[in-house]
Amino acid sequence: MAKRIQFDATGGPEVLQYVDYTPAEPGPNEVRVRNKAIGLNYIDTYFRGGLYPISNFPSGLGTEAAGEIEAVGSAVTHLKVGDRVAHAGGPLGAYSDVHVLPSNVLVKLPEAISFEQAAAVMLKGLTVQYLLRQTYRLEAGETILFHAAAGGVGLLACQWAKALGARVIGTVSSPEKAAKAKAAGAWEVIDYSHENVAQRVLELTDGKKCPVVYDGVGKDTWETSLDCVAPRGLLVSFGNASGAVSGVNLGVLSSKGSLYVTRPTLATYAVPSALQGMADELFGMITSGKLNIEINQRYPLAEAAKAHTELSGRRTTGSTILLP
Repeated sequence: MAKRIQFDATGGPEVLQYVDYTPAEPGPNEVRVRNKAIGLNYIDTYFRGGLYPISNFPSGLGTEAAGEIEAVGSAVTHLKVGDRVAHAGGPLGAYSDVHVLPSNVLVKLPEAISFEQAAAVMLKGLTVQYLLRQTYRLEAGETILFHAAAGGVGLLACQWAKALGARVIGTVSSPEKAAKAKAAGAWEVIDYSHENVAQRVLELTDGKKCPVVYDGVGKDTWETSLDCVAPRGLLVSFGNASGAVSGVNLGVLSSKGSLYVTRPTLATYAVPSALQGMADELFGMITSGKLNIEINQRYPLAEAAKAHTELSGRRTTGSTILLP
């Protein structure tokens, strides 16, 4: 009998239950993974709270973890029992001792990357990989704007962009967050609580603005972001922390300089044929020392509700993991 976190209805952290359950046998194209470390992400609170729909109750939770394969389906040939693996996708249920997953959502984990590192970085790290290396292929010497630079994705983006030779202008909401972004490699920071972001970007770029702006905030920063994009540049709207962008007037893109806009998602980029390559690049950045993975909170799996309370209360820093 294994243990997992499940919930019977959406709501606050109190709906999360630590229960016994019997893992299924893997189907032909599935594997069963014994989790060693589990990632905690804001998206988990969206499923728990009902913002993102749940198809069936009771439901498991979590989409990011790392561990060892303990059983493989009859049609799986690229993975075997004992392989070290990690994932940042697939069906809900990562908050568990054991999880059955489609084999094509897993990546092989090199010995140099610990289970804890992998669980802390897969979702955020793969997001930064596709943003900086695929959606817009960042080049040395470019100056870019990245909103929420002191957040989990932002801190990784600051490090990765600096390693590529680019200059990051990061937006933050406090002096403490400004210091974190600078320590991670941001060239300059703008505290939007008392500074005009668009005006400061103009000053910092000598009026040229940025060839690309990365915006994971959404509604509250949409117009400001457009004002920071150079003519014929790209706005990458990859998140909606402040709410979804709606009612977009395409004529604005023309009037602001023939701008491009994209709304990418990890699922579109991390397709099975590309996933391992993306992960290998991420792992290489970690083993080379160019990316530092900061794990500042560790909770037993049984205390997932407490971890959610701390996360939602903004009392966590860096990454948080759960340990079975």
